[in-house]
Amino acid sequence: MTAIVWFRRDLRVRDNPALRAALAAHDEVVTVFCLDDRLLHGRHASGSRTQFMLECLADLDSSLRERGGGLVVRHGPPERELAALAREIGASELHFTADVSPFARERGRRVAGIGLELHGHPGLNVVEDVGKPYRVFSPYHRAWSSAPRRDVLAAPRKLPAVPVATGRLPSLASLGLTSDVKEPLPGGETAGRERLKRFLKRDVADYAGNHDALGADRTSRLSPYLHFGCVSARDVESRLPRGEGPAAFRRQLCWRDFHHQVLLHAPANARSEFQARYRGTIRWSRAKRDFEAWCEGRTGYPLVDAGMRQLRREGWMHNRARLVTGSFLTKHLGIDWRWGERHFMRLLIDGDAANNNGNWQWIASVGTDPAPVYRRIYNPARQMDAYDPDGSYVRRYVPELARVPHEYLSEPWRMPDDVQHACGCVIGRDYPEPIVDHASARRAALERYRAAAR
Repeated sequence: MTAIVWFRRDLRVRDNPALRAALAAHDEVVTVFCLDDRLLHGRHASGSRTQFMLECLADLDSSLRERGGGLVVRHGPPERELAALAREIGASELHFTADVSPFARERGRRVAGIGLELHGHPGLNVVEDVGKPYRVFSPYHRAWSSAPRRDVLAAPRKLPAVPVATGRLPSLASLGLTSDVKEPLPGGETAGRERLKRFLKRDVADYAGNHDALGADRTSRLSPYLHFGCVSARDVESRLPRGEGPAAFRRQLCWRDFHHQVLLHAPANARSEFQARYRGTIRWSRAKRDFEAWCEGRTGYPLVDAGMRQLRREGWMHNRARLVTGSFLTKHLGIDWRWGERHFMRLLIDGDAANNNGNWQWIASVGTDPAPVYRRIYNPARQMDAYDPDGSYVRRYVPELARVPHEYLSEPWRMPDDVQHACGCVIGRDYPEPIVDHASARRAALERYRAAAR
């Protein structure tokens, strides 16, 4: 009997339960990936993320070929392409890694109608199920921490030869997409495991103290590799040593699982607020000029602009900067969190439907873990003083501020005229004036949320 392994967001050979289960039960196993236009050109289309995915697929194909197999690439709806492949090779079973997003689950329902025996497997998360849905992180974290773990699986040593034409991976241009990101990380399991190895050797011990330090850039940057399953979250956790730093990183893996289980149990979150009191009640701004200034990193607030420019340059943004830029868009500018979610999903190579949505709703104060709105209105200048105290992050991404004296860097509009001319950064000419006043924006935000919750 022949089985198909349908790769989706598990683009690896190590610790892949779906692949290992199919190989254990069948002599003939064919591995396939379907390029689905509904995903490639859907509402969260992204040239940068698709390019990263193509690199992941090329690396996966190389790993499969080293073991005697290879990746079959088909372009079209999975329910059509998998059915055709099954007829071609006489397959009776389909193995895949379970996913949580509404889009992924709808694709699964479509594939369920093609007549194959379906086998869903774990592999997306550290813990797939903690027993019940949670809407607050702290009790979820307690349940998650005590939940049993599955064993980490080795990569298969040998794969059966592929009995059909594998096809070729397309170029990004041939898919009708372009990337705006100039300096993305390289995709693939090989690159992901190298980054994990470097993180474990160099940075994880001090992660608790460094993960918010913007200028130090000592985070793992594993999120793109976790999103596409180039590295397994369970495998990553199993490799963490003891200590405060590893415990802090393990907590971040828990946040990832938390957002996944929230979207699984509340699929409407993909388009609307988790908190019912804010659905359709907040009067969001539609100021396109302000939104464009935010997208382009020219709000006049250095930390916000640095974060947005890092996103455009690298297809990635430090998590602290994500919180500050998200707070600024939703609270200072009063713009709908969905606008920010879409912009991030267009550029982020780690753009994840569950985590991006969960974090945007969290910072917009409309999602899980409800807290007083005022606690998530971040003052960009104070955030910079706390998390980029030497200004290295801001100067790295906003070069027009490179010569601004340190005492003015977080609020350059306070520079006297002679200082502006001396350092070559005239506000309003070389760098924009603030597009909104922090104190006024804070008062307006608090009133906006009070009115919506009445």
